[in-house]
Parts: sequence; C-alpha cells; structure tokens
Amino acid sequence: MGKRTLVVTTTLLLLLTLTVLYFQVRKKTVVIDSGIARHHLTFTGHAERLFEVQFSPDGETLASGGIDGGVKIWRKSDGQVVRTLAHPMGVTALAFSPDGTYLATASYDSQVRLWRVADGTLLKTLSGHANTVWAVAFSPDGKTIASGGEDKTVKLWDANQGNLRQTLEGHSLNIWSVAFSPDSSKLASGSFDEKINIWNVNDGKLIRTLDGHTQAVLSVVFSKDGRYLASCGDDSTIKLWNTGDWTLVRSFGGDSEHMYSVTFSPDGRRILSGGRDSNTLGELWQNFFGASEVNKGVTVRLWNSTDGSLLQTFSHHSNDVYSVAFSPDGAWFASASEDKTVGVWQLKTE
Repeated sequence: MGKRTLVVTTTLLLLLTLTVLYFQVRKKTVVIDSGIARHHLTFTGHAERLFEVQFSPDGETLASGGIDGGVKIWRKSDGQVVRTLAHPMGVTALAFSPDGTYLATASYDSQVRLWRVADGTLLKTLSGHANTVWAVAFSPDGKTIASGGEDKTVKLWDANQGNLRQTLEGHSLNIWSVAFSPDSSKLASGSFDEKINIWNVNDGKLIRTLDGHTQAVLSVVFSKDGRYLASCGDDSTIKLWNTGDWTLVRSFGGDSEHMYSVTFSPDGRRILSGGRDSNTLGELWQNFFGASEVNKGVTVRLWNSTDGSLLQTFSHHSNDVYSVAFSPDGAWFASASEDKTVGVWQLKTE
C-alpha cells in the first residue's frame, strides 16, 4: 500500500469513527415532542451569530442583535424587518424599555446605547465600561438601566438623563447577565466567577451572594411575581432560588453541555432555556466541518417550573442558541442562534 493511499485510508477511518461517535452522542439527548408549541417562522437576515432576542412590550415586534453589529427589529406576524440599528461593532445584549419607546443595546466597543424605537434615532451613548459590555437591562419602572461586562462591574444609569448613578463591584470575572426584580428594588448579576450577586438598587449595596453553580453563570431572571430567581450556566443546570430567603428551591437540567439563556413564562408555570446543540465532541466536529442541517441537536427546552420536568424539546436550529424570550402574553417564544437566525414558536392555547 502506497504512502498516499495509507494516509487517505487512515483519514477516512478517522472521519467514519468520529461520525459514528457524533451520532451516538446525539442519540443520548432526550427528545420530547409534546405539541405544546409549534414552529411559526424563521427570521433570516443577520450575517453572523446572534447573542440576543427580545419581544417588545406590546408583543408585536422582536429585536435581535449579534456579531454583525446590526440590531434588527422584526414584525412578529411575518418576519419582515421594520428597522435596522447599525453599530460600529458587534451587539452583545439588548433590552426594551417597559413602555416600548426605547431600546438599550450593549456592544463589544464598551458602550451602552439608547435608541428611540419609533424612528431608530440614537439618543444617548453611555460610556463608562472599560471593555466589552455583555449584559443590559431596563428596570420595570423605567428609571434605571443596568449593564455589566468584561470589566467585572455592574453599572446603574439614569435612564432619562443617561448619567452614571452607581458602579457595583463584587464579581471577580466577566459579568454575563443582569436582571431587575419586578419592583425594581433589587438587581441580580451572574458571572463567570460562578456566583450570583443580589444588589440593592437604591444604595448599591450587596445583599447576598448565591453559590451553587459549579461553572460560569450565564443567565439570571426573576419570575414576574418576584417570588423566584432562575439561573443557568456552563454547568448545564437550571437553578431556582426563593427570593424570600435566597435558598435554593431545586436544580434541574443536565441534558446539555452548556445552557446560555433562561427565562420564565409570564405566568411563572414554565421555564424556557437555550443552549448548546451538542456536547464537546459535537462542538469540535462543527468547528471543523460546520453546522449540520441534517442531524440537528436539541437547542431549546421547555420545562415545568413547579417540578423541573422537561415538557418539550426543540431542534430547529443548526447551532447553539444564546438567547430565548417569551412574549408578554405568554403565547409565543423566540430563540436567537449561532446559525444567524431567529426562531419564533406559538404555544398551544389551553
């Protein structure tokens, strides 16, 4: 056997082995099609991976942003782009104001920007972070914008004037997620340091640090009634915390390599999560050969928040999902993916 033939044969055998292993790993993922939600539309138009998607407060439009630096505002009904907000660098996070008038965006260029949704006018640029801003949120009362990022700080901004009110220090690594309590009095921040910090918004003091995750915390969110905080991260678990005494109520998940995003349904009965579509071997395969349109993995999961049981799984995307969001009325949800698309689902009427 010639040297060239040996190399080709060895390569083919290696690829065959990796393929078999890859498909075997995918088969281990729990797949449930309960019919609770059905796919509505896929929005295409972004050129790079997406980091976030959010519904507007009236539920009629969605905003998405990612590495291509463009925030697109889509009409939910037909997926048409209503407006595009251009950024000089990639967009990492975004949030609507409670009344839907404004949109706050965070970027790789260390800036937080405030836009008027109606005409796409850039109203203010909030400067203060030293590096990439990974998280941004509006308080429910509309008075405060919170941001967090690579400089390990959370910053609280006056939403009307745009001035910096507080800088909160306490994390030792990147801050990936921030979320206000429904009464706007508290702020939760999740970090690569595996901790969740709970802050008093009025005076900026640290109320509590929640330990429990064994890897980076990538998403935190309060239930609409304020009774619970949900978190998820690289340890592939969702943790539910009681906000009365900050005790851990339950931990569930574990069926995916990483979970990037978690959110409550408006009624609090369900939890939606987004994450990796495969394990480490699958990710390595995708890095070399690209995402698979044939053997798509589970990227979105719908859970029962009461007992942590898995209700339905979704394999629509061909790559990881970094963000999931419920519509304000709870009848729809959306996902933003590394495959450059936004997926929209409609939930069955009960």
